[in-house]
Amino acid sequence: MFPIFMLFVLISISCRDGEELLVYQTEELNFKLEKVTDSVHIPFGMAFLPNGKMLVTNRFAGELIQIDVNSGEKNKLRRLPKSFTMAGDGGALDILPHPDHARNGWIYFSHSIGDSINSTMAIDRFKIIEDSIVNVQRIFTVFPFYQSPSHYGSRMVLKDGYLFFTMGDRYDLMDSAQTLDNHLGKVMRIHEDGRVPNDNPFVDDENAKPEIWSYGHRNPQGLTLHPQTKELWLHEHGPKGGDELNLIKPGLNYGWPIICHGIDYDDTPIGEGITHKEGMEQPVHYYTPSIAPSGMEFYSGNQYNNWKGNLFIGAMALTHLNRLVLEDGKVVHEERILKDFGKRIRVVRQGPDGLLYIGVDGGAIYRLKPI
Repeated sequence: MFPIFMLFVLISISCRDGEELLVYQTEELNFKLEKVTDSVHIPFGMAFLPNGKMLVTNRFAGELIQIDVNSGEKNKLRRLPKSFTMAGDGGALDILPHPDHARNGWIYFSHSIGDSINSTMAIDRFKIIEDSIVNVQRIFTVFPFYQSPSHYGSRMVLKDGYLFFTMGDRYDLMDSAQTLDNHLGKVMRIHEDGRVPNDNPFVDDENAKPEIWSYGHRNPQGLTLHPQTKELWLHEHGPKGGDELNLIKPGLNYGWPIICHGIDYDDTPIGEGITHKEGMEQPVHYYTPSIAPSGMEFYSGNQYNNWKGNLFIGAMALTHLNRLVLEDGKVVHEERILKDFGKRIRVVRQGPDGLLYIGVDGGAIYRLKPI
């Protein structure tokens, strides 16, 4: 793997109407952070509606909040399906409006369900009328339920009438990522109404779950489409080191926990401690030490021309915004932005205004305004 290129974030102070503004200098452009709103404790999922308003999930609270990005006014939506929110990684997770939402009104919602004894991840779709959730349909439930409150994965993408989504290995059940009789440590593909496509890679294997698209993943919390190629890109948490960026293709095995570029939390090897094995995919890029990635977006707007086509990933452990430059499917450069900001960046999305929006643990939503 090529060496990481670091850049110190330079902060200067300017004033406007008596307000102190932090200006961040990067390799390609300068920007300031503008707060949109706060008091959203863990903003796991973020999406924009055709009317320009933002939807944000507040994970631990099990809430879905609608935000006016101009005024910052928040409105908690009523009658959201109940989530399992006790500790761990669970709660209200990803949120995704249908690409044709203006016509059909559908919104997809992933969240943990169950109780302190057993839980899993489910995907519902619903519509919003005024401030209420209506027409709720449960279109998928992960098998199996399990007692751990960890590693639900849970990012979603819609493409050509199909819903792709991730599921983690539930931590204690990491070997399940290598077996096809469950949904753990997998990427799934279903029709947008929950039906199983008849051309999924394992649909004819009676010992496999027919929804599986790829396997051998640990805890994928980033999933996005390349704006030009429409390829599916994923990132996943490693253990101690070994966070991965992967290009996802049907039926492939991405190796966890047989191969890994990290070690266990007690500094012992994962399995045999190997990083390569025939028949298992290597990551496009990996991070050692871990950055704890969450959220991911290719930038395709016109507000930051020098960043067009770059991939942006939120980093929680190392508290920065990760910018990757890709050429021919390979990472050729990395920049770590907002290192001095000191916030766990949980989600990053491009808004309809072409700006990048980030949600940080502790409760705030910001947008990057170019100078």
